[in-house]
Amino acid sequence: MKPRTLLITTLIISTFSFAQEKKTDKPKFNQELATSLGADQYGMKPYSIVMLTTGTAKIEDKTKMSSLMKGHMENIGKLANEGKIVVAGPFLEKNKENYRGMFIFNTKSKEEAEQWVKTDPAVQAGVFSYEIFPWYGSAALPLYLKHHDEISKENP
Repeated sequence: MKPRTLLITTLIISTFSFAQEKKTDKPKFNQELATSLGADQYGMKPYSIVMLTTGTAKIEDKTKMSSLMKGHMENIGKLANEGKIVVAGPFLEKNKENYRGMFIFNTKSKEEAEQWVKTDPAVQAGVFSYEIFPWYGSAALPLYLKHHDEISKENP
């Protein structure tokens, strides 16, 4: 190998190695943050996932349906502001299970999750039904919500 080629190859490998090392630097563990989020030793915690499904109600009145969906969105905002919902959103495609959307609730209690989902006007009216599943995920998940308002120009 020519000296110039060897030098370039060495620089590329050194740069690549340095870049890899930088990416693997682990942030300093923050016990106070972990405790405040309810994290276990792995930085995880239990949640409840609610899968919203198509309900049995067939509401033809567009004004009533619009009002129910407005109430649905307001309720999501209320629950998020209370720290109960950490993720909410609709599915973008139809699926064989008729899942319409999902919530991730900040509770491991299925009973509590059911109480919260029943505050949704669209659930109360039968537009949506639901299934609840226990789930284990990052305890840091709720932190993304505080940044959502910074990146959204409009609310649905």
